[in-house]
Amino acid sequence: METDDLVTTVIGSGSGGGPQSQPLAGLDLVVVEGPDRGARVRVAAGVTRIGTATSNTLRLNDRAVSRVHCELRLRANMVQLIDAGSTNGTFAEGVRISDAELGAGGVFRVGSTAIRLEANDAETRVPISHRDRFGELLGGSIAMRRVYAVLERLAATDTTALIHGETGTGKELAARAVHDASRRASGPFVTVDCGAIAENLIESELFGHVRGSFSGALADRKGLFEEAHGGTLFLDEIGELPLSLQPRLLRALEAREVRRVGANTSKPIDVRVLAASHRSLAQSVNNGTFREDLYYRLAVVEVELPPLRARREDIVVIAQRFYERFSGSEDGLPDVLVSAVQSRAWTGNVRELRNFIERSVTLGVPGHGVPQAGMRMASPVDASSLVPVHLPLREARVAWMEQFERHYVEALLRRAGGNVTRAAEMAGVHRRSLQRVIASLGGRIAESIAPEDLLDDEPLSTR
Repeated sequence: METDDLVTTVIGSGSGGGPQSQPLAGLDLVVVEGPDRGARVRVAAGVTRIGTATSNTLRLNDRAVSRVHCELRLRANMVQLIDAGSTNGTFAEGVRISDAELGAGGVFRVGSTAIRLEANDAETRVPISHRDRFGELLGGSIAMRRVYAVLERLAATDTTALIHGETGTGKELAARAVHDASRRASGPFVTVDCGAIAENLIESELFGHVRGSFSGALADRKGLFEEAHGGTLFLDEIGELPLSLQPRLLRALEAREVRRVGANTSKPIDVRVLAASHRSLAQSVNNGTFREDLYYRLAVVEVELPPLRARREDIVVIAQRFYERFSGSEDGLPDVLVSAVQSRAWTGNVRELRNFIERSVTLGVPGHGVPQAGMRMASPVDASSLVPVHLPLREARVAWMEQFERHYVEALLRRAGGNVTRAAEMAGVHRRSLQRVIASLGGRIAESIAPEDLLDDEPLSTR
């Protein structure tokens, strides 16, 4: 089955219903300036890539453009433009961006090339599943139902896939759900965290070894590829795989066989490979830490798991499920927890939400028993509960600063009565600087500001 079929085929809605799909903007990319002026490609469902590599949707001959320069994802009335860690940057409306939203008529620059988005009459429709859950993935938002539709089609094939998503979005749950819904469900599901195994051991872990092949190899040993024979091998955090081992993985995927360390012969394998990463592999390709050919071999189908902030309507539903699991009660989520989960940014996504609910039940929730002596009541305003200790230090620092900005700006705007000019004066920054922060935070903050206050005389598209 071809990749495009997996992404664009409309999924039936089950018994009693017809097919469900979501219309997306019909847009073309038109090069209006640069060496490839006049080139035109359609923005399709899934990921559209721009760069100098031959595998890009829009391949450019601009020497100032990176191999994988930027990516576009089609949305309802616009595209999400994401810089892929390019050397010279991606610019929208004169501003260097990492992530922006643009509609028809929008122009952005990569290197010396200018590209305009033009509307076309060919509406793109993407499938929407009728499900409100898939395996252990939970949530009936449109964002998740689009994911389920892709996972349903993926489960019906043996296609290799790459699952993207921030830390805590449920990448392993998605891989497990695909396995359980596939013809391989009775076979093993083997998970390997590529970032948790020492570099000098990972080759043996993946491919196995024979006795005497290295110091400490006292007996023959199967690798994880062989362990997963007849089932699914899930390569978590594939971006952490050492560069020296990537050619061996590529060969295993292409030849469907593995050779143990120290062996002279290869063994055939019947394994479906799913991989996941919380970081941009396109950026890793650009900086030379990930092979481009392996990237595209893994990304036959790409699944993007949305963060919780992009599907806020699912938060209470997921929290309720965790509350039932940890409390042993089928009672509704206490109001104090409803308020708490709806007010948080959840930079750690579902994993952070799970930990918060478990901690709240363990320490005592108002209306759910009395905490034992020495226990402290969990509180939505307790600063310690906001610290993302589930993340590595560097990521936790970024997440903490994002939470600080959101809380600071919310409080500042309340104090200024929603007046952006007054809030900027109080903060000691230029009005335009505060507007950019508000636009980057989005959500309720941006919605609470009058358009003329937020946008001023220069449209802000960067997020």
